[in-house]
Amino acid sequence: MAELRGKSAAELNKMLIELHREHLNLRVQRATGQLAQPARFRALRRDVARIKTLMQEQASQASA
Repeated sequence: MAELRGKSAAELNKMLIELHREHLNLRVQRATGQLAQPARFRALRRDVARIKTLMQEQASQASA
């Protein structure tokens, strides 16, 4: 979490897009029966939540 706090909003947004792409790839793998790491879904969801939380914190600090 500390490493994410040092990133700018643009970097966080880029990371969020990459995580969404990875999530899409995992969904395709699951649909075709080739999914090797089912636990990665949970980790991805949590990573997305962390990034969105930080983005919201930064937005609220900027407006305050």
